Amino acid sequence: MAAGMAGENVIEAPLWSPSAERIAASNMTAFMGHLTARHGVRFSSYADLHRWSVEHVEAFWDAVWDFCGVVGEKGGRILADAEKLPGAQFFPDARLNFAENLLSRDDDGPALYFNNEGEMAEAVSWAELKRRVARFASVLRRWGVGPGDRVAAFMPNCPETIVAMLAATSLGAVFSSCSPDFGVRGVLDRFGQIEPKVLVACDGYRYAGKVLPSHEKLTEIIEGLPGLEHVAIVPFIGEGPKGLPKAEDWNGLLASVPVAPLTFARLPFAHPLYIMYSSGTTGIPKCIVHSAGGALLQHMKEHKLHCDLKPGSVLFYFTTCGWMMWNWLVSALASEVTLALYDGSPFHPTGDVLFDYADAVQADVFGTSAKFIDAVKKSGAKPRETHDLSSIGTILSTGSPLVPESFDFVYEDIKKDVALASISGGTDLLACFVGGSPLLPVWRGEIQASMLGMATEIWDDAGRPVAGEKGELVCTKPFPSMPIGFWNDRDGAKYRSAYFERFPGVWCHGDFAELTPHGGFIIHGRSDATLNPGGVRIGTAEIYAQVEQLPEIQEAIAIGQEWQGDVRVVLFVVMKPGAALDAAMEARIRQKIREGASPRHVPAKIVAVADIPRTKSGKITELAVRDVVHGRQVKNKEALANPEALDLYSDIAALKS
Repeated sequence: MAAGMAGENVIEAPLWSPSAERIAASNMTAFMGHLTARHGVRFSSYADLHRWSVEHVEAFWDAVWDFCGVVGEKGGRILADAEKLPGAQFFPDARLNFAENLLSRDDDGPALYFNNEGEMAEAVSWAELKRRVARFASVLRRWGVGPGDRVAAFMPNCPETIVAMLAATSLGAVFSSCSPDFGVRGVLDRFGQIEPKVLVACDGYRYAGKVLPSHEKLTEIIEGLPGLEHVAIVPFIGEGPKGLPKAEDWNGLLASVPVAPLTFARLPFAHPLYIMYSSGTTGIPKCIVHSAGGALLQHMKEHKLHCDLKPGSVLFYFTTCGWMMWNWLVSALASEVTLALYDGSPFHPTGDVLFDYADAVQADVFGTSAKFIDAVKKSGAKPRETHDLSSIGTILSTGSPLVPESFDFVYEDIKKDVALASISGGTDLLACFVGGSPLLPVWRGEIQASMLGMATEIWDDAGRPVAGEKGELVCTKPFPSMPIGFWNDRDGAKYRSAYFERFPGVWCHGDFAELTPHGGFIIHGRSDATLNPGGVRIGTAEIYAQVEQLPEIQEAIAIGQEWQGDVRVVLFVVMKPGAALDAAMEARIRQKIREGASPRHVPAKIVAVADIPRTKSGKITELAVRDVVHGRQVKNKEALANPEALDLYSDIAALKS
């Protein structure tokens, strides 16, 4: 999810502040009252509440369990081995089931809406969702699926994917997913490591108005997973299994089992729930195992307290099943929230499609990416003039840094009275370190605050906390959604190396960030993509924030090129149609960066390219470009949505002088 803000000078008036009425009615205010009644502690600000939450870790998470209404047996101990990071254990005596918590409602109200590129399906009620889950759970049980078995999904973001996940996790099986735009190698690099017993897959999908069958890919995928015993094919484009080995039709399977009550296997808090994957751009993806209790508790906290979602609220987040935001989205069912699912291009049939959908379902929270907001801005659209959007109280953004100008665009051209919450965390924790608070104002270019229970700090290279300067984003205390570990990392060496080697006993996240005077955060980019000209660290997001203000520039990517014993900044730009990178344009780019950032940020070389490589979740990948420029092999091109774009960066004459 690595998101955030690209920095600029702080302005002295917030862009938006919550009304007194909104603060008073928020779940977070109710939670403070809950803590006052329980512990006799009173809070004068969000900062007070956050400080208490990280100083009283056990009491805080104990209160979150009760306030959020977790279904299960909590047990006596809240936190064991609290001093171990990694190694701390939350709720070691608890028993719960993830699916049971997401299916507490059983009525005719809407649980799921679904929109496929403007085509709205009939809403799925809570009662119908539960019936479908019960039927597929019966199928899985008949197939011998039980606790610890892996059920994988190669699926769009549609109701059947949620049914499959809930059915699998009701039995204690471990669920893992990727989206159908993945290539065969990308799927096998992921699912091949975890050896699923069952695969749920679509026969095809739709994108940008095109119907894209999946049968050829599925033939290779099924052959490449020798341990696979059963395949359920969802007829998303109406073709069905069509002779695929081990495959049966989804609808036929659900009709083949008698209606039976849905039961739930209550298992330990740390029982595996999901296997997630690192982006895989530097090698075979790491398989990150997350726990049922950790994901549930973190997500309920974020949904109820930070997003202020209430029973009956409607949550939309644009995501695919290959991005952690899908897992984050579906957990909102535990807060009795209606999910608005969408699959396909966010700009088909027109750029209005997501805003049309938000109005149609009366979305309370509209979640998207920084790139989407930037694309809408550059298209010239003004949704506030073409749409109602009165239902939307919060806009969430993640995936990459949200530049200050995009803050301006949201308030000027989408909606004036809205909480704009940029959130940042990642697949590694399946949650957020920093994000929004319904009690706080929104400052231009800043994430509002550290999330409750997350001891987030910025450290310099010597391991000292700093404010007002850039450093490493760290978390100094344990939190429930720390991974159980990595798959097939039996001694935990890879897990420890990923997060705990830089500063022993402290989670180092790999974000280059800054704590602001308002208590907010600015993310300047990934630490491993920072530039080091003359030994000074520069975040790539600081450059993008300036360059992408120029109307002629569609997008940009910056790397550090090793040159004559130092590192020089190289900027690649995608020009808008009709624009050209000539000497005058280069001078404007350099001037913009010099004035808006600093002379150190000014690139030594500027090169026009036709495309920028990005991951399946839409993030540009500086490391892959850097490797190509230096003549190094990119280890896992299958992780990219457009691997052919890498060829544009090979053997560039301008970079040889």
